[in-house]
Amino acid sequence: MTIWGRRCRHRQGKFGYQKTPHDEWDYAGVNVMILSEQTDKAGKKRKLLTHPDRNGIVYTLDRENGDLISANKLDDTVNWVKQVDLKTGLPVRDPEFGTRMDHKGKEICPSAMGYHNQGHDSYDPTKELFFMGINHICMDWEPFMLP
Repeated sequence: MTIWGRRCRHRQGKFGYQKTPHDEWDYAGVNVMILSEQTDKAGKKRKLLTHPDRNGIVYTLDRENGDLISANKLDDTVNWVKQVDLKTGLPVRDPEFGTRMDHKGKEICPSAMGYHNQGHDSYDPTKELFFMGINHICMDWEPFMLP
């Protein structure tokens, strides 16, 4: 799935960011987008969009220009991806947990259900702190050919 920024008055796209390209596990990324204003390290207030995704990554983008500010694992057990490259925005996948016909993946985290699914989140603007419920469910992947 893609996070789209739009200029509503002009009916134009502003930016797009695809979170899980070639999404083999159907993480889908249909979760909530939380809008906030937070102070960055330089002391400047920024308008942000934070998205806790089913793929186990919490993405934060500048909602003015679409810049990827951070992409952090919800939990240390997230293993399908080693990290998200902040320059390219692409996930650096771990081949041990990939989907290939010659490979059975064991303990892929998170499962297709996701570490963050349909639960509701909240944000405390005074503490600049998010509260979110997560699942700890992993899965095995076994390829097979259909007749």
